[in-house]
Amino acid sequence: MFLMFSVGNRQSTINVFNRTGLALCILLFSAIMYGKEYHVSVKGNDANSGAEATPFRTINKAAQVAYAGDVITVHAGVYREWVNPPRGGASDDCRIVYRAAPGERVEIKGSEVIANWQKVQESVWKVVISNVFFGDYHPYKDLIYGDWFDARGRVHHTGEVFLNNKSLYEKETLDKVLHPVANTGIADAEGSTYTWYCESDNQNTTIWANFHKYDPNKELVEISTRKTCFYPEKPGINYLTISGFYISEAATQWGAPTAEQIGMIATHWNKGWIIENNVISNSKCSGITLGKERGTGHNVWLNDRSIDGSLHYIEVTFRTLQNGWNKEQIGSHIVRNNEIFACEQTGICGSMGAAFSLIANNHIHDIWTKRQFTGAEIAGIKF
Repeated sequence: MFLMFSVGNRQSTINVFNRTGLALCILLFSAIMYGKEYHVSVKGNDANSGAEATPFRTINKAAQVAYAGDVITVHAGVYREWVNPPRGGASDDCRIVYRAAPGERVEIKGSEVIANWQKVQESVWKVVISNVFFGDYHPYKDLIYGDWFDARGRVHHTGEVFLNNKSLYEKETLDKVLHPVANTGIADAEGSTYTWYCESDNQNTTIWANFHKYDPNKELVEISTRKTCFYPEKPGINYLTISGFYISEAATQWGAPTAEQIGMIATHWNKGWIIENNVISNSKCSGITLGKERGTGHNVWLNDRSIDGSLHYIEVTFRTLQNGWNKEQIGSHIVRNNEIFACEQTGICGSMGAAFSLIANNHIHDIWTKRQFTGAEIAGIKF
């Protein structure tokens, strides 16, 4: 007698001759059902097997080999990468779980450390960075824009500069970095004098920053380089769990309900994610986004002012329904027990992607505190 069974892409055939063979079959089936556990460590190597004794170096490597039922355990350290899962789980009971190792601090950052700053005058420093460094996404050329976004008459880049895990204030002229003026209309007036400005040409990007009493070559100075930290580029990546991470410092874009919405964690309008027990901070725009994808429209009002934005949103809603939006494919997420702060658009947003979801017990605070831009899509939670 032969038994054939499969989970995900794994298929096995067992020749069962007797009770011993049947018992072996059951044990093997149980092992497949419960999946594998892969380990990731900053001391690992992506050429390893991913076992606890021979961990991978990057979360992305683990993502490439994980299938439904598997667990990815990430150990202490800072991981500077965009996690782009190629597949999801099979059901609510057969997920792919991404988790920080219990009791360990695991950070996923959308930034890189920048050294070799040169002093310009007193508290102002500059650094020149080759554009090659940024790869296919350049946050210091990419401007924030979108439906219902108000730039207040100036440019804003998706990139950001951080001094010891706190963001500086971007300015539109170098003079405002050389001679900063405090914004007394916000809570952190003193902090608003820590400023930065950038210029880019075809070869290099130059960033000037006013660090006041701090020497940037002796402190932790980072700049945002990735547009997200955890986001599947393709749809259909369902039933993922993201638990226990510190996620920060991505160069996120404005997420209007009529545009693709990509936060530092972004579901790409998929189904059945659990996002829990994370600390999410320092996003240029949004922390967590539960929608929308690009195919049904992207900043449609910005591209057509002939009708009101609310009518564009209604049209987008109808297009999503025509394109197969339904409860079986989108939503039903759980977002719980996260702390989300220092995001300048929203803590959590998601046009139609939050449908049928549970959003509970999240501590969301200090959203839009810098007041550098404004718009109709700013809130702690905006659905």
